[in-house]
Amino acid sequence: MASNMLSTFLLLLPLIASTSQTIFVSADPTYDSFANCLAENGIPRDQISRILYSPTSSSFSSVLNAYVRNLRFNTTSTKKPSIIVTPLQLQGVQAAVLCTKQSNLQLKIRSGGHDYEGISYVSENNFVILDMFNIRNITVDISTKTAWVQTGATLGELYYRIWKQSNVYGFPAGVCPTVGVGGHISGGGYGPLLRKFGLTVDNVVDAQIIDVNGNVLDRKGMGEDLFWAIRGGGGASFGVVLSYKINLVPVPPIVTVFNVQRTQAQNATDILVQWQNVASKYDDNLFIRVLVQPVTINKSRGIRLTFIALYLGDSNSLLSVINSKLPKLGLKKSDCIETSWIRSMLFWMNFDIKTAPEALLSRTPDSVNFLKRKSDYVQTPIPKTALTSIFAKMVQLGKVGFVFNPYGGRMGQIAETETPFPHRAGIIYKIQYSVNWQDASPDLAQQYLAQAKELYSFMTPYVSSNPRQAFLNYRDLDIGSTTNGKDNYNEGRVYGLKYFKGNFDRLVRVKTAVDPGNFFKNEQSIPPLSH
Repeated sequence: MASNMLSTFLLLLPLIASTSQTIFVSADPTYDSFANCLAENGIPRDQISRILYSPTSSSFSSVLNAYVRNLRFNTTSTKKPSIIVTPLQLQGVQAAVLCTKQSNLQLKIRSGGHDYEGISYVSENNFVILDMFNIRNITVDISTKTAWVQTGATLGELYYRIWKQSNVYGFPAGVCPTVGVGGHISGGGYGPLLRKFGLTVDNVVDAQIIDVNGNVLDRKGMGEDLFWAIRGGGGASFGVVLSYKINLVPVPPIVTVFNVQRTQAQNATDILVQWQNVASKYDDNLFIRVLVQPVTINKSRGIRLTFIALYLGDSNSLLSVINSKLPKLGLKKSDCIETSWIRSMLFWMNFDIKTAPEALLSRTPDSVNFLKRKSDYVQTPIPKTALTSIFAKMVQLGKVGFVFNPYGGRMGQIAETETPFPHRAGIIYKIQYSVNWQDASPDLAQQYLAQAKELYSFMTPYVSSNPRQAFLNYRDLDIGSTTNGKDNYNEGRVYGLKYFKGNFDRLVRVKTAVDPGNFFKNEQSIPPLSH
């Protein structure tokens, strides 16, 4: 399949942006200019009308809002793009890059819209959205245990296509079916297989990207430095990633899942203390996520812990591990569900486990909220007294919860320089700060955003420092952003060291080599040295 896909790419003629003829004339000169440029670059006129949208287009709002996943960035005051382009094929992506350059607009690349700060569809500048949702072919080759997946596909679609070919292979990625493959992989995506198989980027073996000049490059063509950069450094800083070639990973015919809750009255704090001490050390086949949420229990405010697990094996083996390493959880046989890997993903995605896997093909989430996320990394277990203090703070604030994701296993065996993603050995678990709300009140939004910041500040003594590390796929503009001004490098270091530690400077060198003019930029992109 790889050779066939590359052959298709290589047959594409070089595109040259020009304006030698005028085809489109309307009341919107920006639309006309972009449309004429697309036509000059070989995109048929009848196709242009189906893939190009301006604010005056009747479908503009529906196309824009279809992949907005954070309602904070879907208000009347949110600046809208000048153009949305939704290519149907790869030549259209090339043309979109060249025509955006010609237009002097900023390019935003969207593959699913789940970026927490709306970076793929919001800007203070005049901008174009290149929406990849039509570029979503997936070809699975069980004979080579690989797949090519285009970046407009969703994780649900990828899991489904793998399952249709085999029930004993999977892929270590996330547990939200509508997340776009492009951002998820390029930012270092993960899921409940990470302790066994590492991150998404640890299982990528090739890629295709369109560079700033419209060239289509595979791994050999782009070189190892750029290939390294787009596996965890954020693809949108370097070009438009078209597709990834991934290694599938073996999964047993039977896996086991559970979801159990414990309150403080049920010794939740003691369980969490024990979990911290073992979660990164026990059997690599076991991943237990912990949700920490302030709730009302019997009319009193308190903390509830939810333990969600995937074990690559049967329930008896799982119980043996739990009883040995995490006995305080009090797990019972009746808590465990034996199932297939694909149904375990349905379970993790909050579907009924008996749901037909075709549900993974839906690109529409059940709900879209206002939300804020932040991240931290824990390298030393937080003492019980400190956990009690943290829980009290969460109850006082009222809304913000945590998601704890354990590391160890394969994560600790890969050098932090192997990919741009540096959070490897020595990390016990990652924290996601999570707050959702549905009321559109600006005052309420400010209240919840302030709560998230306050809890983040309160956690300072208990998390990594120098730098205080953060996860790129949990985008957080609170930790720094760039104004795309003259001091981009120094501005970029503020967030770059948190996301990438010592890998930041190598990413800057790659950026300087492949996009010295900083065409591919956003609020937290990798800056070139010259800007």
